[in-house]
Amino acid sequence: MSQQNRSQGDSLFPIQAADVMDKLPKQFFASLVQSVNREISQGHDVINLGQGNPDRPTPEHIVRAAQQAVANPQYHKYSPFQGYSFLKEAVCQRYREDYGVTLDPEKEVAILFGGKTGLVQIVQILLNPGDLCLVPDPGYPDYWSGAALAGAEMSFMPLREDNAYLPDYGAISPLDRKRAKLMFLNYPNNPTSATAPLSFYEDTVRFAAENQIVVASDFAYGAIGFDSQKPVSFLQAEGAKEVGVEYYTLSKTYNMAGWRVAFALGNEKIISLINLLQDHIYVSLFGGIQEAAKVALTAPQDNVAELVAVYQSRRDALFDALAQIGWEARKPSGSFFSWLPVPSGWDSASFARKLLTEAKVAVAPGIGFGLHGEGYVRVGLLSSEDRLREAVHRIGKLGMF
Repeated sequence: MSQQNRSQGDSLFPIQAADVMDKLPKQFFASLVQSVNREISQGHDVINLGQGNPDRPTPEHIVRAAQQAVANPQYHKYSPFQGYSFLKEAVCQRYREDYGVTLDPEKEVAILFGGKTGLVQIVQILLNPGDLCLVPDPGYPDYWSGAALAGAEMSFMPLREDNAYLPDYGAISPLDRKRAKLMFLNYPNNPTSATAPLSFYEDTVRFAAENQIVVASDFAYGAIGFDSQKPVSFLQAEGAKEVGVEYYTLSKTYNMAGWRVAFALGNEKIISLINLLQDHIYVSLFGGIQEAAKVALTAPQDNVAELVAVYQSRRDALFDALAQIGWEARKPSGSFFSWLPVPSGWDSASFARKLLTEAKVAVAPGIGFGLHGEGYVRVGLLSSEDRLREAVHRIGKLGMF
């Protein structure tokens, strides 16, 4: 084949992917987006409740701070490898004010390129091929991605409604307790929307210490609790910093998902390992972004309270509409998701397909979050109250409840 006739996709020799690429889990949300976009491209008005992408803009004072910071020549150079101290101090202030937790900004804080990055990195810094990781089921699929990239194995901890969607540590086998080196937790929970009490985290610290298992607490929805109940941080439990770290992100709290700002907080040794790995990959975040993130964390938090009120109002509107069509479910206590049982005779994937193709409503099938997610769909509170009611009205017309 002549050079002129070769397509851009051709190569002069076979390109072979590394073995690890074949072990990566299927990107569940990418497939969901493709299905939704296909319906939209055909001219349909799809109400997309299947994703976890905040629908409201970043607060204006944060945007203004970023706009001003972009013009600062100091930030046009490389940032310090492990980020600016002012941003680490800002997240420490937020934890001190919100949770009563004291952190050392230089030893117990790592700045991350989004929480997702940190959740993958902790597996890479702690687990060797064949090591075991305890993972919630249902749970955030990117926990699986980290395990795949590290060549680690996973043991799934069922989250069941009859146990308030908390893992039962007593049900973990002696062999898995002995082998496990890392455990993921996530409250407020994606996808079940459950929250965890301080007593659960106290039990977690004891379990982790007895079995020498590092805890990775995914606190992405930590600001979003309903009915005047503030979610509890893992780091509020005595001894938590001795057994693990917590991941905190600005994505949900401040509608900054696209800004990719997050933190790992807690155990000094783990933080040092995260920073070491990142020294070989990044030169930290753009300084202007760090400046805006500092403003988000240290300015008055009225916008956060207003955001939580919006989500609670949307939750109530959704569940009022669900009651009208006879769809019974447990109201979420946190996060911006609702976890709804599918009607009898349906599995989660086929039910979600029917809603998309016939009602033009997108939801996330529970099976995409693990085997114990079967029988449920996840619905995001990420549209207006009117659109949420309209979605339920369309579903009700299918006569399935």
